Amino acid sequence: MKKILLFTIVFILSIASKAETINMQSFGAKADGNVSNTAVIKKAIDKLSQNGGGTLFFPAGTYLTGPIVLKSNITIDIEAGATIKFTDDMSEYIPFVEMRYEGMVMKSFCPLFYAYEQENITIKGEGTIDGNGKKWWYGTFAIEGAHKDETFRKELEGYRQMWEKENPGFTVEENSDWKRTLDKRFFRPPLMQPYKCKGFKVEGVTIINSPFWTINPEFCENVSVLGVTINNPDAPNTDGINPSSCRNVIIANCHITVGDDCITLKSGRDLQGRRYATPCENITITNCVMLAGHGGVVIGSEMSGDVRKVTISNCVFDGTDRGIRMKSTRGRGGIVEEIRVSNIVMKNIPREAITLNLFYSNVPAEPLSERTPIFRNIHISGLTGSDVNMACTVLGIEEAPISDITFTDINIAAKTGFEINKAKNITLNNVRIATEIGAAFKISESSNLRINNIYNPKPLQDKPVLEVADVKDMFIQGCFPETGSRSFIKLDGSQTDNIILKNNYLERLAMPVDKGAGLNKSANIVMQ
Repeated sequence: MKKILLFTIVFILSIASKAETINMQSFGAKADGNVSNTAVIKKAIDKLSQNGGGTLFFPAGTYLTGPIVLKSNITIDIEAGATIKFTDDMSEYIPFVEMRYEGMVMKSFCPLFYAYEQENITIKGEGTIDGNGKKWWYGTFAIEGAHKDETFRKELEGYRQMWEKENPGFTVEENSDWKRTLDKRFFRPPLMQPYKCKGFKVEGVTIINSPFWTINPEFCENVSVLGVTINNPDAPNTDGINPSSCRNVIIANCHITVGDDCITLKSGRDLQGRRYATPCENITITNCVMLAGHGGVVIGSEMSGDVRKVTISNCVFDGTDRGIRMKSTRGRGGIVEEIRVSNIVMKNIPREAITLNLFYSNVPAEPLSERTPIFRNIHISGLTGSDVNMACTVLGIEEAPISDITFTDINIAAKTGFEINKAKNITLNNVRIATEIGAAFKISESSNLRINNIYNPKPLQDKPVLEVADVKDMFIQGCFPETGSRSFIKLDGSQTDNIILKNNYLERLAMPVDKGAGLNKSANIVMQ
């Protein structure tokens, strides 16, 4: 037995000893930022791969390169003072490869870092990765007609024709909101897209100027993004970290400033996404700081393959357009569920601190089907916000009300408050909303709500704390509204019924319950 164990240890050590580190300057790479290193980087990766893997070490300097195609057991180690800068010569990113763009699988430009069906890949270090995305952004502007350069437009037209040749018969559903994007036939590459890989880690590096989404694993397992800084300008679609149809993902200790969403979870778009049916699941996001972006942490809108089992905790959003955002629309299908958000601080939020929205695009109403998106079993607690425009929106659709949602220990100072429409099985517990305009809480076309200890610390003389219309089965208890509001609750709508108020102290208000003209006279309103 001892001999077998000794042999095993020796065998493992002999394999480990073969893992080679290549110093890229010694291997022939030029660190002057002018000479392309595409070929020498590929040669180094091939050499290491033939021997089972190893590390490409980039000492201080600037390394210009085209796309880097990674293989199993390869580590990219970027020293402090080193920059890997990607060329903006679009011809280097062909031939096209299989990739995913905004939830649609296609053949298009090779991502800057790309891997297909590989394992155990790491990109790490204290250096910088520069996506050099300006020309790519201008490509989008040129196709949209905002950037006038006929020579460039002719170059782009060649790539558009190439895309059509590589993707024959590519279509989307008739009323898809993606038709406008498809018409461009020009799809910028993400900075990192491992595709169908297992074991992908990005750690410590600083990333700037991504042409499109920055870290975008697709159909991957066991992904870690740790201690990464992403700093993209306010350019189109420069999202930070976008795991899509991935499982077992950890995102921690990251600092993100981008031109679109900071962190987004996705799982494919519309009919194609439902056919792939690969969820984004088992996701942990923690200890991150977001300073600019359309949303801090976002789910959707491409969630046709489901998003589930997600925890978001201990994050700061300071200046993002929105904080927690979950978005979808008719036609996507898919389920977002089993989501936990806790210990979040927000400030300077120009739009919603929290939003769950099934009206992301204006698709006409349709019957319940596989095209119907569903949000359920989502729980948000321990959230503080100040200098916020709107505290929260929960906006469901007739055929699929948003359901089984809890808000606990929420404290937000906002211009406008909570708005809940077309939802059911909603709980508000210890929710403090200071508003400047309107009722702190507006609830409509919803049912089965449990309300405990909600209040506005800055009451408005002409508004109630809680405004209700067409709501059934609401139980309200433990509320102690401040003096100054017009009323505690205003009830209206012909469908409002079975509203129970128990163990509340409303005597400080002249009109505890305000019954609107549209309230059905036979509605069951109970005060105990």
